[in-house]
Amino acid sequence: MIALLIKGALSYLLGSLVGSLVLRRYTGVDIRSLGSGNAGATNALRTLGRKVALLVLVIDIVKGAIATALIARWSPPGMVAAPQLSGWSVTVCGLAVILGHVYPVWYGLRGGKGLATLLGAVAGINAWLLLPMLLTWLAAVILFGFVGLASVLGTIALAVTLVLTDAAPPLLAFGVLAALLVIFTHRGNIARMRAGTEPRATRLWLLGARRGAS
Repeated sequence: MIALLIKGALSYLLGSLVGSLVLRRYTGVDIRSLGSGNAGATNALRTLGRKVALLVLVIDIVKGAIATALIARWSPPGMVAAPQLSGWSVTVCGLAVILGHVYPVWYGLRGGKGLATLLGAVAGINAWLLLPMLLTWLAAVILFGFVGLASVLGTIALAVTLVLTDAAPPLLAFGVLAALLVIFTHRGNIARMRAGTEPRATRLWLLGARRGAS
């Protein structure tokens, strides 16, 4: 149990290194004071440009992958995880790194919405699981034009895929809890969509759309 808590704590601290806020010393601005106020790559793209947004995206994805591919598989010196708990390392580390991004201890608990970090965490578990997520995201953006909705549906697609493939309980728990967390962090987008005030992406975000849900 102690080993699992240590790995979870390290993953949370790693997640708290939010890309856009780490780069603040170079950009000279706190992105949370710009645009939508979100500390994620979408807001960075709209307010600081493509180069900064790409760096933000890379940082946030890589830290998620480190948590599930390295920290989750690491054994603290002198500690041996109980067999019944070892399978939960990926779940704990994956959720912890996302929570760190959303509620970063280094930045007043005000971070991003966690999608990029989730993508990294999933890549660290099994890169093939990214396929249903990305295909769903792309289809949703094309059909509905809401990047926030696409992000939520892409995460739900991960949970559904894990259910349909009879994933082990720890991995299934990760997928379901991650989906709930992303839905929660996008609650503002959902409220704006219901009110009819959420902006639509006029072009695909990956092609450089200047407008879109964060």
